[in-house]
Amino acid sequence: MQIAQQILFILLFIAAVVLFSKKIKQIRRNINLGRDEVISDHPNQRWRNVLLLAFGQKKMFRNPLVGFLHFFVYAGFVIINIEILEIILDGIVGTHRLFAGVLGGLYDFLINSFEVLALLVLSFCAVFLIRRNILKIRRFMSKDLNGWPRSDANYILITEILLMALFLTMNASDTLLQARGVAHYAVHPTGNFIISEHLQPLLSGFSDSTLEEIERGCWWLHIAGILAFLNYLPYSKHLHILLAFPNAYYARLEPMGEMENMPSVQNEVLYAMQPELAPTDAAPPAKFGAKDVMDLSWKNLLDAYSCTECGRCSAACPANSTGKLLSPRKIMMDTRDRVAEVGKNIDKTGEWKDDGKSLLHDYISVEELRACTTCNACVQECPVSINPLDIILQLRRYLIMEESSAPQEWNAMFSNVETNFAPWKFSPDDRDAWTQGG
Repeated sequence: MQIAQQILFILLFIAAVVLFSKKIKQIRRNINLGRDEVISDHPNQRWRNVLLLAFGQKKMFRNPLVGFLHFFVYAGFVIINIEILEIILDGIVGTHRLFAGVLGGLYDFLINSFEVLALLVLSFCAVFLIRRNILKIRRFMSKDLNGWPRSDANYILITEILLMALFLTMNASDTLLQARGVAHYAVHPTGNFIISEHLQPLLSGFSDSTLEEIERGCWWLHIAGILAFLNYLPYSKHLHILLAFPNAYYARLEPMGEMENMPSVQNEVLYAMQPELAPTDAAPPAKFGAKDVMDLSWKNLLDAYSCTECGRCSAACPANSTGKLLSPRKIMMDTRDRVAEVGKNIDKTGEWKDDGKSLLHDYISVEELRACTTCNACVQECPVSINPLDIILQLRRYLIMEESSAPQEWNAMFSNVETNFAPWKFSPDDRDAWTQGG
């Protein structure tokens, strides 16, 4: 019977790792569909961003209470799952609490710490469920999240609560079996743990065989749940648990008000003003701006996959706050949906086949793009350094420079800038006339 369980566990573990690796490889391929962009400057500052923004979740603490809750849910869930290393080895080798005999008193300290964190994770996830579904915080009620995205967030929180409850129940039944001297459980006795011992009165009335079934059931459901969670991550907004780290490292370090210019556009202006500098073999730019996800950079696509859908960007967006169609969160979700669709197209046909759709128009509308004030509020608020504005600017650049699509007011401003070197319609010589007289 023990050998059968070991074989079953090994097969389950291998299947989970293979499926997860396959999906991550697919996501990596999708991100690399974006155009090349070299990001290698200031490595010290980049590692500092990883420590402060990804590990330390610095931006979350602008709201201290929410930052505190989120930090312990995140850190607690990650730290607690260190114990799955022991579970995996126990499952493969057929042992019970393999590390207890090796670590001695340190083992009890670690498991006690894990139990405290498990209780915090369970409690704080319940708080987050209440915020989303009872208090109905405004940014969680946006139509951006209608359908699957709203359910996804709830499923993750419920799953974390169940996993923590299984962990504590497993420990409570395990230590009871140890105290009763049941074979296999008494090999490395640990004594009671700080949280699960309070669950023992609920279990003490069960027979040894029933208690073993409860412990084994919790053990299997806990590890199977974690492996299932691992494979659910790539399909969920909670992929940010993994991608927040590289995204923080590759975040833009330039001042937020500094927009990225296209060298080809700058050169065209320069050559118009100084034709003698123009090379004889200069090739015209292939495309201005971006129409589809392949025109965006790989960093833009990494941003899309890193989006937590928390809505802080949209809550801070002045256009969104005044009822306009723009939602930076939706921009990121639409970009991710489009690149996933392109990836499925490639998987199905072996190569990219034009499906007649594009990110611009089919996913993101002109009205959304024109509502943006380029204030950078969305960039400032994002806890994992996502830049929705960069995508908006590239799509808007394509609209104006490739499709010649701009409101009349914008065209008038462009004309004034071209002829008067300012947005206003008067001669540069008269620019300081307001200082004269009166």
